[in-house]
Amino acid sequence: MKHLKIFIDLTRLNKPIGFMLLFWPCSWGLTYAQSFNQNSSMYFYYLILFFFGSLLMRSAGCIFNDIVDKDFDKKVKRTKKRPLAANIISVKHALFYVTFLCFFAFLILIQFNTLTIFLGLGSMFLAFSYPFMKRITYWPQLFLGITFNWGIIMSWTSMGYDISYDILTLYAAAIFWTLGYDTIYGAQDMSDDEIIGLKSTSIKFKKNIKFFVGSCYFLNALMLSFLFLEFIGINFFTLFLLVFFLSLFYQLKTFKKEKQKSCLMAFKINNLSGLILFLSIYSI
Repeated sequence: MKHLKIFIDLTRLNKPIGFMLLFWPCSWGLTYAQSFNQNSSMYFYYLILFFFGSLLMRSAGCIFNDIVDKDFDKKVKRTKKRPLAANIISVKHALFYVTFLCFFAFLILIQFNTLTIFLGLGSMFLAFSYPFMKRITYWPQLFLGITFNWGIIMSWTSMGYDISYDILTLYAAAIFWTLGYDTIYGAQDMSDDEIIGLKSTSIKFKKNIKFFVGSCYFLNALMLSFLFLEFIGINFFTLFLLVFFLSLFYQLKTFKKEKQKSCLMAFKINNLSGLILFLSIYSI
C-alpha cells in the first residue's frame, strides 16, 4: 500500500484534472472529425484509446517533471512534500515508472494510422522538454499549450484526415485556453518561483495578470467563433458554446493572484469547461 500511495502521488492520479486537461483537447479534435465522418464504432473506440493514452502520458510527464524539478520543489511550499523532493523515492525508481508508463502509452499509440503514430512520437519531444522551459523563458505556459493540445491534431489525423486549416485553428484556440488557465495556476507559486529564479507568464504579467488571461480567453473565443460560425444559431451547439465562454469569464472574475485558493478554484473549473466544449462540438 505504501508503494501504491507513492505511485499515486508521483503520477497525480488523485488529481485527475491533470490528465483530463490533456484528454479534452483530444476529444474535441476527434469529435470534430467525427462530425464529417460519422463512423461511430471507430469514434468511441478511439475516444477510449485517447483517454487512456492521456492518462498514461500525463502520469509519465508528472514523474519526469518531478525528476527534473526535484531540487526546486524542495524550496516551494506547495511541492516540497512530493515523493522525489522529500527523498521518499529514488530517481532510478522514478525513471523505471516513466519507462513503464511510456511503454503502455506506445502500445496504445500503435493502434492508430502511420501519420498519427509519427505525430505521437513527435509529442514525446515536447512532453519531455517542457520541464526545462521555466528555466529559460517566461513563456513555459505557451510551450505547455503547444504540448497539451497536440492531441487535437493527433485525434483529427487518426480519423483519416490530413492536417488542415480548420484543425490548426482549433489547435491555436486551445493553446490560448491553456495559456490562460496555466497562468492562473502559476499565480499560486509566484513568490516562491521568483525567489528561486523560475520563470512563468504569471510572473511576467503579474501587474496585469487579469488583462493577460482575459486576452488569452478572448482570442480563444474569437477563434472558436470563427471556426464554428456556420453552426451558430438556435441550437444546443450554440448553447454549450456560450456556457463554455461564460465559464472562462467566471474564472477571470473570480481568481485573485494574491489568494492561492481562488487561483486553484478557478483553474479547476477548466475541467468542466473542457467537458462543455466537448458537448458543444458533439452537438454539431
